[in-house]
Amino acid sequence: MDLSNFPIEYPNSLPIMEQFYTLQGEGRYAGHAAYFIRLAGCDVGCVWCDVKDSWIASPEQWTSIEDIVQKVLEYPIGIVVITGGEPTMYDLSALTALLKMHGFRVHLETSGAYSIQGNFDWITVSPKKFKAPIDEVVQLADELKVVVFHSSDFLWAEKFAKIVQSSCVLLLQSEWSKKNKFYPELIDYIKKFPQWSLSVQTHKYLDIP
Repeated sequence: MDLSNFPIEYPNSLPIMEQFYTLQGEGRYAGHAAYFIRLAGCDVGCVWCDVKDSWIASPEQWTSIEDIVQKVLEYPIGIVVITGGEPTMYDLSALTALLKMHGFRVHLETSGAYSIQGNFDWITVSPKKFKAPIDEVVQLADELKVVVFHSSDFLWAEKFAKIVQSSCVLLLQSEWSKKNKFYPELIDYIKKFPQWSLSVQTHKYLDIP
């Protein structure tokens, strides 16, 4: 995906696929009220991605940072989650600075494929085999969340668990379509290796955004 012209044509803006207020559905902050800013554009290309519409950033999606934050201010929340797509394809410094100026706690959800530009309170790295993360980003993770799609993903998970900071939360989560197969395996694995915890996509069970 060629994004080379976008920063020139759309200064101080980011491509927005959607913005919405909901509960965080998975990971360490599951169940917390959060405002999601989903950016468009991704070249990681997970075959099991459930938001493939976010892969392409179109010209009409580019929105000024001020307008993005103005929508956030309509809701009584403290946590803002920047997700995608792959949000670290963009410089998020201006957006995170403005959010923090308004007192928000800012979280990031990333595959770790690109360096992080911005100021975040919580970084979730979910590594993908389709475009592997870079070590420097994995080492910044507050939460390592590995989605298990194949039995080999357990070894994939352990590879990154060796390089995260000691305080990082280690999470295993089944790919949704294979949950009946893998959640029993994940439970057994975590009982053997209790440094890991189970992450469940509660928003899908509860049918919330």
